Amino acid sequence: MMRARTRKLIGTVALIIFLGVYAWVAAVIGAGRISLAPAWAQFAYFLAAGLLWVLPAGLLIRWMQRAD
Repeated sequence: MMRARTRKLIGTVALIIFLGVYAWVAAVIGAGRISLAPAWAQFAYFLAAGLLWVLPAGLLIRWMQRAD
């Protein structure tokens, strides 16, 4: 069984790495093919990309906050 302190350390490191990689991938996609798309498609992409990270981050934070 993992202690809460260990879960928080692992979760924090994983969250920082995940957000960095996610932001980089979203920016590469946004600067590439999406820049040639119509304005409504760009808006939809950036809206979805801006909100999609919340689901995995929330699950990770919920796991970090679990009681011992």
